[in-house]
Amino acid sequence: MATKLVDLVYWRNMRRTGVAFTGLVIGLASMFQLSAITVLSHVCLGVMCVTFPLRLYYKLLELLRWNPGVHPFQSHLDYDSSLTDKDTVMLVEEVVLLIAFAVTEIKRLLFIESMIDSIKFVVLLYLLTYVGVLTNGLTLVITAVIAVFSLPLLYKKQQVRIRRMVRALRAFVKRIKNMCLSVQNLVRPSPAPAPKPAPAAASKQKAKSK
Repeated sequence: MATKLVDLVYWRNMRRTGVAFTGLVIGLASMFQLSAITVLSHVCLGVMCVTFPLRLYYKLLELLRWNPGVHPFQSHLDYDSSLTDKDTVMLVEEVVLLIAFAVTEIKRLLFIESMIDSIKFVVLLYLLTYVGVLTNGLTLVITAVIAVFSLPLLYKKQQVRIRRMVRALRAFVKRIKNMCLSVQNLVRPSPAPAPKPAPAAASKQKAKSK
């Protein structure tokens, strides 16, 4: 499954990726006007508008003895998409681990286990409130789908240029960080000298040494 997803994202099969990408974008865009159930029903009806006449056509050819009874979608019917017991157990374990990890992280952030991480979480939630005002979740999902299908291909095509830009950005951030550290060292007051011992204490120490 992971290999098939990688093949789709990197456009290794242009026709399959094009169909998946176009179908996802059109289906998600349709949900702006229609509900998910209506969109799913219309998609299934659209597919059956193609498969049903084709199946009738092959059946007619079989009745006229022009076709030896070959099913047009036999390859799709023979494809085994079921999960074995081992695959099912592994999939359930992965899902349970992801849910447990998410619950643990949210609990850690909500109950302030780390001040820095909780402050970052608060800033993220505050920014998400503005994102929710400006757009909705469906728009973000469509944007994410377009990014998933376009950014890996863009990185593959412009890999050298992107790496050069990333190195330049890292060097700029490092330069800014070093500049901030130098300014901080200049502004920071020098440590106060250690207080000299009082004369009485010094004389007592000399007497003890004698």
